[in-house]
Amino acid sequence: MNEDLTAVAWESVDDDGVTDAEVTMDSSRPPADEYPIGGPAAALAARVRAGTITPADVTADALARIASENRKINAFTVVRAERARAEARELAARLDLDELPLAGVPVAVKQNIAVTGEQTRAGSAATSAEPASLDHPVVARLRAAGAIVVGLTAMPELGLWASTDSEGCVTRNPRDVGRSPGGSSGGAAAAVAAGLVPIAHGNDGLGSIRVPAAACGVFGIKPGRHVVPSQIGADSWAGLAENGVLATTVSDAALALSVLAGRSDLAELRKPQRLRIGLAVAPPSRLVRMDRHWTAAARTAGARAAVAGHEVQPVELPYGDTALLMLLRWPSAGLADADALTKPELLQQRTRRHLALGRVIRRLGLVRPSQIDRTEARLLEFFENFDVVITPTLAAPPPKARQWSGRGWLANVVSSARYAPFTGLWNLLGWPAASLPMGTHPEAHTPLAAQLVGPPGSEATLLGLAAQLELSNQA
Repeated sequence: MNEDLTAVAWESVDDDGVTDAEVTMDSSRPPADEYPIGGPAAALAARVRAGTITPADVTADALARIASENRKINAFTVVRAERARAEARELAARLDLDELPLAGVPVAVKQNIAVTGEQTRAGSAATSAEPASLDHPVVARLRAAGAIVVGLTAMPELGLWASTDSEGCVTRNPRDVGRSPGGSSGGAAAAVAAGLVPIAHGNDGLGSIRVPAAACGVFGIKPGRHVVPSQIGADSWAGLAENGVLATTVSDAALALSVLAGRSDLAELRKPQRLRIGLAVAPPSRLVRMDRHWTAAARTAGARAAVAGHEVQPVELPYGDTALLMLLRWPSAGLADADALTKPELLQQRTRRHLALGRVIRRLGLVRPSQIDRTEARLLEFFENFDVVITPTLAAPPPKARQWSGRGWLANVVSSARYAPFTGLWNLLGWPAASLPMGTHPEAHTPLAAQLVGPPGSEATLLGLAAQLELSNQA
């Protein structure tokens, strides 16, 4: 175990003198080799399978909470009340109900993948209003596992922005309604954080699951490439975007991810073998101004990992020019979606300018596969010595909840880039990454979080480590 981190496990202090004395985990009490599946979703499904509660009861309860609370935060744009009730009745008649891992669990789906009978608007009036005739594969897997889709969640236009609002409607953070829940899966994170659903689908192109998960204080995971069907929009943001989940607990997220991936093993949270963990708190660019409390959150996660028995070493990630690569791909990633729009004249002004820049970037040939190849070669060499890297998820608290869609392009770009610089690299590479709550900002009183990242195929490792750290949070 790294001695420096073990020493600060009881009082994590960053370079600016910020103290986090929350780590009180008893190092003499190692976690069990296998963590039981638990959490609101798993508990509901168990009761439905046992017959002590019906899918209709669970659905009615979820719809009542949404009716009461959604007006405060605007997490949902569509509430499927009647259809959800009908689906709950159909579910109750299934002969395999007692075998379904998500039996009767109410879930939310981000509005940029198809749900039969609903419009796939992707946060934009410029998209088609034609209802979907088939479920997206992710939705089909959720339904097959017994989940009930109670509604569609809010997102910024085409998923391009790191705050969530549309014309006349601002989605708010349940932990502080004066702040944004982040984006682009902002409605999903808000729905989970407010307790409206225990699990929500999200997708992540440059951090769109992890950023709102961190902002709202819930767990979110983006799997690696080809683990879960993507098929998001025209080309899944040029291959950057993956479907994943947000949940109130790591175990619920693991359960949901196992369904989306068609891999039951992902639900079996196990204590990982002693991991080699790199603690990397420096941002990808010197231009990023770090909030010292977010730096402390990552250090606290590293300290808790050390107490859990892992080898933790402060490191500097070989970011190289990845900040520039992310900025170049951001405006160009949505071009295929823009080309498929039915009413492009209805795009927001900020989005039109963003896409225009993307077309210039594409015309000049500034985005090339070889750039990613070089970046991945550096990271693969780095990960020869490490199993997992811990970073801050964000650089600062989320921005104010306001009508960002009506503000200028530069204001939106600066706001998004300023507080969320850590997440995009792992989309460029297609590697798995997760955001785990790690306390509360002592000044902003908003959640803090740490990002856990691993090489391809490390989803189970990340989930196991996250479960360990989650237990230490609760100790």
